[in-house]
Amino acid sequence: MENQNLNEVEKLKQKITTSVLPAELKEKALLHVERIQLVLKYGGNYSQFDITEKYIDWITTLPWDKKTQDILDIKKAKEVMDKNHFGLEKIKQRVLEYLSILIVQRQKLQTEVFHAPTLFFVGLAGTGKTTFAKSVAESLGRVFVRIPFGGLSSALDLRGQSKTSPEAEPGMIIRALRKAQCKNPVILLDELDRITPDSLASVMGVLIELLDPGQNTNFNDYFVDYPVNLSQVLFIATANNTNSISTAVLDRMEVIHMPSYTDAEKIAIAKNFVLPRFLKDSGLTTENVHIEDAVWAKITRPLGFDAGIRTLERTIEGIVRKVAFRIVSGQGQNFAITEANINEYL
Repeated sequence: MENQNLNEVEKLKQKITTSVLPAELKEKALLHVERIQLVLKYGGNYSQFDITEKYIDWITTLPWDKKTQDILDIKKAKEVMDKNHFGLEKIKQRVLEYLSILIVQRQKLQTEVFHAPTLFFVGLAGTGKTTFAKSVAESLGRVFVRIPFGGLSSALDLRGQSKTSPEAEPGMIIRALRKAQCKNPVILLDELDRITPDSLASVMGVLIELLDPGQNTNFNDYFVDYPVNLSQVLFIATANNTNSISTAVLDRMEVIHMPSYTDAEKIAIAKNFVLPRFLKDSGLTTENVHIEDAVWAKITRPLGFDAGIRTLERTIEGIVRKVAFRIVSGQGQNFAITEANINEYL
């Protein structure tokens, strides 16, 4: 059993020496392993090995030197915006101007770090906040990772916990980096207004560190216990409102207010984007489902006014689902949704 334990320790040492790690962290990790080797040699607790093994696994799988190559093409960015969003021309223009600054900085200053306030999309549910964040990532050719702040109950959820306990894990920021497998992803800080009141002040403190270029080069995660450089991460934030966001955090962001969609815009989005997407996902075609023009107003407002398009998406998904059921039930192949039968599908 002792030989087996020592073999496991040797595997950890090999994992550290063959991985790309900052020199100081590599030395620190090897000291950890040597200490565990001594503990096991003299009959120590094997659980200490499990803690160290977990720690080594995390630090050796973080993207210390991996990054994606940015696409610096404003025409492509405009194509992405137009593909993913109907209307919202003023919002698109602001995002394109923001991307233009990033492109100029890269070309003129030859820097890997973008210096611009974090984009902060504020608006009601379903108005396109998350989709715009994804569009920025797609425009730059970067990996997109979302961190949900809804119900965040402690700053430790972001910072991680000390590795001394078996249950400890890195915080959501480090987990996002490992998921992205690059050090320059777009990380969406989603729903900042939904942090629990008890942890609001401490979480805001962490956000200041994340969003401040003077501080995020040495982000301290309690589990990793080594400064992580987040300067090449592009953070984007969203919220329904800014009431609970501290002034210090707001000062580090550029607030973009998302307008509500008009009924005419929703109908255009439903016809040109939502219905084709659900048909494609389900394997149906426009021959299987035909919706008459007169019906769209009722589909758009089944329950009254809604600022976003999530209810609209659910309604159309429900129509497609009901048609699919009728097809597999042998009731026909092609169905027309009319004013006379629309209530059967809503």
